[in-house]
Amino acid sequence: MHRLVFVELNELIMDKNQEMQWRETARWIKFEEDVEEETDRWGKPHVASLSFRSLLELRRTISHGAVLLDLDQKTLPGIAHQVVEQMIISDQIKAEDRANVLRALLLKHSHPSDEKEHTSFPRNISAASLGSLITHHQSSSNHLSPVPEPSVTEPLMGSTRTSQDSSLHIDIEKNEKDSAPPIGMHRSKSKHELKLLEKIPENAEATVVLVGSVDFLEQPTMAFVRLQEAVELDSVLEVPVPVRFLFVLLGPPSTNMDYHQIGRSISTLMSDKQFHEAAYLADDRQDLLNAINGFLDCSIVLPPSELGGDDLLRSVAHFQREMLRKREEQEVALLSKEPKSLEEKEALLAPLKLEDDPLRRTGRLFGGLIQDAQRRYPKYISDFKDALNPQCMAAVIFIYFAALSPTITFGGLLGEKTEGLIGVSELIVATCIQGVVFCLLGAQPLLVVGFSGPILVFEEAFFSFCKSNNMEYLTGRVWIGFWLIIIVVVMVAFEGSFLVRFVSRFTQEIFSILISLIFIYETFSKLAKIFQEHPLRRCSATIVDVNNSTYNSSMEDVTLNPLALNSSTPGTVKVVGEPNTALLSLVLMSGTFFIAYYLRKFKNSAFFPGRLRRVIGDFGVPIAILIMVLVDYSIQDTYSQKLSVPHGFSVTSPDKRGWIVNPLGTDGQFPIWMMFASILPALLVFILIFMETQITTLIVSKKERMLVKGSGFHLDLLLIVTLGGTSALFGLPWMAAATVRSVTHANALTVMSKAVAPGDKPRIQEVKEQRVTGLLVAVLVGLSIVIGDLLRQIPIAVLFGIFLYMGVMSLNGIQMTERILLLLMPPKYHPDHTYVRKVRTLRMHLFTAIQVICLAILWAVMSTVASLAFPFVLIMTVPIKMFLLPRIFSTREMQCLDADDAEPTFDEKEGHDEYTEMHMPV
Repeated sequence: MHRLVFVELNELIMDKNQEMQWRETARWIKFEEDVEEETDRWGKPHVASLSFRSLLELRRTISHGAVLLDLDQKTLPGIAHQVVEQMIISDQIKAEDRANVLRALLLKHSHPSDEKEHTSFPRNISAASLGSLITHHQSSSNHLSPVPEPSVTEPLMGSTRTSQDSSLHIDIEKNEKDSAPPIGMHRSKSKHELKLLEKIPENAEATVVLVGSVDFLEQPTMAFVRLQEAVELDSVLEVPVPVRFLFVLLGPPSTNMDYHQIGRSISTLMSDKQFHEAAYLADDRQDLLNAINGFLDCSIVLPPSELGGDDLLRSVAHFQREMLRKREEQEVALLSKEPKSLEEKEALLAPLKLEDDPLRRTGRLFGGLIQDAQRRYPKYISDFKDALNPQCMAAVIFIYFAALSPTITFGGLLGEKTEGLIGVSELIVATCIQGVVFCLLGAQPLLVVGFSGPILVFEEAFFSFCKSNNMEYLTGRVWIGFWLIIIVVVMVAFEGSFLVRFVSRFTQEIFSILISLIFIYETFSKLAKIFQEHPLRRCSATIVDVNNSTYNSSMEDVTLNPLALNSSTPGTVKVVGEPNTALLSLVLMSGTFFIAYYLRKFKNSAFFPGRLRRVIGDFGVPIAILIMVLVDYSIQDTYSQKLSVPHGFSVTSPDKRGWIVNPLGTDGQFPIWMMFASILPALLVFILIFMETQITTLIVSKKERMLVKGSGFHLDLLLIVTLGGTSALFGLPWMAAATVRSVTHANALTVMSKAVAPGDKPRIQEVKEQRVTGLLVAVLVGLSIVIGDLLRQIPIAVLFGIFLYMGVMSLNGIQMTERILLLLMPPKYHPDHTYVRKVRTLRMHLFTAIQVICLAILWAVMSTVASLAFPFVLIMTVPIKMFLLPRIFSTREMQCLDADDAEPTFDEKEGHDEYTEMHMPV
């Protein structure tokens, strides 16, 4: 069944030449758009508000008017002739009014866009319509006065014609000949038509509504027509869309009937999904009346009241939502009365569900891995062909900055946490190598492999453990890498990826907020440390090398040439006591954050064209970094700590390590017991990588994205963990599928449907599933190591601003964040969400409190010497949700608060390509 999306309302008016014509006054593509009388321009799309009286009048006219269903006609004259005959049969008009009604129905149609195109006559005007114009010209000042009744075969062509009529006929034919396209060719569409057609699906069908008052009728006459096949009616509609329905309402001007409002009512009904589907299936007049009754059941009548503004909107929205819910329940009840058809449907869909489920267990060793390879690798060639698209090339530039910024940020922080053993250089190399291999072999190339917050926390904890026990940190990581490979092989062999099903929203939200808080805490912690090292009041400056030996230096030595210290070899000296450094760092950090934040919001503003706004918003982070780096560079007399990047292709600290790490230690004395005990931290690292990678795959592969090539949970996990385990031998960090970068990558490759009703939200048409963008991004990140001179100009405070931005933005779209804010809000101001409406306030707050307690325990564990165990504590939230919460909350409450599809989050403000979902941003 075609879904009707285009409705056009035409009203009978007198034009500037004192001729009657049909004038388009409104249209519906889901929402109503009206022509503004003063400017003759289209107004903004809006939800149609109808008068109750007009709906009752519409129902009454349909109950007494002519209803023609499945009319077999292909032209407008043929349709008009049948309509008029049916009006006569139903005693709505007299037989002598036949010619006048026919002439009225076949008057020319005009649209607001016609005058802009400077057309003298309607586009592709038909011969019958030309005849109507000639006969219309023959008439006296009363343009619709009675004339001799036309024949059935030629209803509008008169038997006599004056010389003036012939001259007019010749001129019309000349205009038609000049404007007609060559034989066999279609008329080229105007710019206005092309723009409007983009918003209408290709298989759409239209409704034409004709309403107006005429002098020759004594009572209103109405006809509702459904054609057997949709046909294009030349020069009738604003755009060439096939017409399936027509509604005609003509009557005397003296009646109390408001033709305009009735026309708006039937147009709104035909744009309603339930009504027009009922109109397609209607067998008689009563089916249409029942459909109108169903529409009235879900409509709201507002009594005259002084109440207005948000209070009125809130009450109306709540009431209508309840009525729509009841209508959905009634539809479900009707479907449940047909168990056989439902069982047959479920039986047909069951094999498809099993086939499309990548987490379905096969019951044999490596069965899931084999299934992933069989599903994905046959489409390998298309992964490169599909990349031949300009959108993919634009995505490469955007995702490069989106991947490079966190790489530099995490690299700088990791270098501080590990005292230079692993830093920016290692992180860039690891991101490049692992990204290239994964994009070539992975099952879901939309994933972006990168370093993340949870792994940073573990690296810091493991470094502190090794340092306190006098063990070599890099050697310990090698043995963790060996055990990681063994663990992932066993896990994949037994198809353990299905365990991700048990990681519910309860755990995801705790993990999300934990990582966001880590980002925010690290930002202000480092800023406070800068204030401690560089107090605001003037004090003596000293230079301290990494071995804690202090050089005697006067104040003048430092202040005369602070930039010399900035450009010195990274990691060799440390400057303290500079008076303006703390304030400059605060300015750089806050400036970076606010610029990136408000450029993101700028995407939703009304300034500049939409495409330019989206570019500015998408590149907000690189723009913020560039601006604040230029600010720092322009301030020559104040010291600021810069990013530590080695010269050339070398490790961060060449004096401490090389590119290959000896598994036995630099002195060959690494403890044997630690080689075996490393399985415990390896298990913790695996938990982090498993959760982050698998949940990211779930998010990217959501059915709303309409991916067609499938995913591979087992194959991707094996690749990422194996690459990370092998990289430890070279002193490179472990990687996981970074959620924010992966979702951003998928968003950049998402093609939104242009067939969107004005005022409606865009929908996903397809996603460019290919391997080239991720591959090029990884290569470009690797090549960034050659621009070390530029990277060394980036102040650390700028990266702190990016960290703060990542932490704050990651809190958006998390239901737990919204529920925490509700703790501070009176119930009458609570938003109208499912978990608010269907769960009592105290019960909702209890659920939030349990999550907050789990989050506090995680934070406490992470802040103590037991921080290595925090992945294990995190995984314990899974049994808490599975066994403890069902004893406290009912099944309905759990569905509202914890179900993955309970309240999908769509950021409605983000516009074209910012389709966001209930996600776990890290």
